[in-house]
This record gives sequence, C-alpha cells and structure tokens, in this order.
Amino acid sequence: MTVSSATASPRSGTRDRILDAALALFAEKGYEATSMREIAEQLGITKPALYYHFDSKEDIVRALLADIETQVDALVAWTKAQPPGPDLRRQVLERWTDIMQAHGITAFKFVVANRQVVHEISPDRSGMVACMHELYRLLAGPEASVEEQLRVRIALMSVNMAGIVGAGIDAPEEEILATARRLALELMPAAE
Repeated sequence: MTVSSATASPRSGTRDRILDAALALFAEKGYEATSMREIAEQLGITKPALYYHFDSKEDIVRALLADIETQVDALVAWTKAQPPGPDLRRQVLERWTDIMQAHGITAFKFVVANRQVVHEISPDRSGMVACMHELYRLLAGPEASVEEQLRVRIALMSVNMAGIVGAGIDAPEEEILATARRLALELMPAAE
C-alpha cells in the first residue's frame, strides 16, 4: 500500500477540483496569463462559486502549497510512529512519491515556470524546510555516514527533479513517474 489517509486524500470535492484545474491552467498558460474566469470556465462553474472557495489566484497557490506541507508534516509524524526496520525507507519513499507526484508532471511544470510567483506568494517555507530536515534525520538515522545522509536526501529530491527534467522525455507521464520512483529507491541507502 502506497497511499494512506495520513499522507494523501482523494481530490474529488469542489475545492480540490478547483486546485487541480487551476494548477493545470497555470502550468499550461502561466500563472499571470490565467484568470479566475478561465478557472471557473474550465470547471463549468460560476465565478461566484469559485470565489466562494478562493478569493484570488494567490489563495489558490497558497492552498496548493499548504496542502503539500500538511501531507509532508503527516508523513513525518507517521514516520516517527513507525519502528525502525529494513522496510521503513521504502515505505516513506513511496508515500513521499505519492505526495510529490499527486498532480503528475503538471505540478513540476508549474513550479519551474512560476518560481518567482511561488516565492512571492509563499516566501516563508520554513515549515516545509523543517519537515524535510526531520524526515532526512529520521531516515538516515543517528549514526549515518555522510554517504547515507546524502543518499536519503538525493533519493527524496530525485523524485521532484524527475518531474522537472522528465517533462521533455517522449514517454507517457505514468512511465516517467514510475521510473522516478524506482530510481529513487535505488538511491536510498541499503536497509538498516
């Protein structure tokens, strides 16, 4: 099992449909070129229905980033509650991949194309950075060598990088993301 309620939830409500549609439009057209009207039209809802959920495009991006941070925080809490063992790194990496790839390559395209916007809307990412450092520490262990520490960090970040650099590969998105998961597992240090 790779997805749990502790790390991901189904995205079927109106709010989640708005987030998905906005992300797709932001990635395709760019953040600045996408209007709230276009997001509403994409979903077949009225602008007032859209504004019921989000006041602005900035609020949509903040919600996307907050959702990811909440899921990563839940993953850290879940990891802390697990007994150390040979399977923990694989399970965490699978859950991490599920969180980071929930929107497929679309999310990676958005972040790459709109880095400045993301930074302006959410300049303080200290909560996410703290979560990441705690996850690194938990997975590497207290006696980890420099190589083991780097392997943990590179494995997790390779999932994100694959989405960015994989955008130009002529292959189905599912194959690119599945390959990224497999390669990230190979990068993890050997089981404890």
